[in-house]
Amino acid sequence: MQRYEIATLSTTIGAAAQAGPAIEAWAKAGKGKLLGVLASDIGLLNQILVLRGFESEAELAAERARAVASASPFNAQGWLTALSMDSYIPFPNIPPIATGKRGPVYEVRSYIFKTGGLQPTLDGWATQLPGRVAVSPLVGAMYKADGAPGFTHIWPYPSLNDRAAIRADVVARGIWPPKGGPDCLHEMRSTICLPLPVSPLQ
Repeated sequence: MQRYEIATLSTTIGAAAQAGPAIEAWAKAGKGKLLGVLASDIGLLNQILVLRGFESEAELAAERARAVASASPFNAQGWLTALSMDSYIPFPNIPPIATGKRGPVYEVRSYIFKTGGLQPTLDGWATQLPGRVAVSPLVGAMYKADGAPGFTHIWPYPSLNDRAAIRADVVARGIWPPKGGPDCLHEMRSTICLPLPVSPLQ
């Protein structure tokens, strides 16, 4: 994929059950490929993250325009309380996001760069990612194409216990994070998500 989008839908309490089919229908009616529909479980609650892939910047822009012009973006009228949409460029030399049964626990980690932080981050990932994914897989990593400079990466885990054990192991062995990586970052946020039934990532 040339571009990704993560749309963050803030919703009324308990809206996730009806949100899934509505979001799926919205995605099927437009351009791009629906990759994930993930509901926050730990972090800021009542949020649904909609991950889509696009073959071009123009295709993504057309979908963004469709959402902005709609009275009910993502078919969300009635339960949507806020909407943000972030565009991303995939990290180089990382395979496109593959769907399927990969979780069911997903950690979505987002960062804001310090000035000049992008290239050192890309360099660090290129060096150390092979060792990290040998321990557990990566869904995807991407840097922002708009808004505040930053990046997001998504990791799947069988359980929260597996997440804790794997993260402790890679830190203890010096596999992760990339050396000097935290020095490039200004703000860090992590959200634990679970897939809705319609999500291609499960």
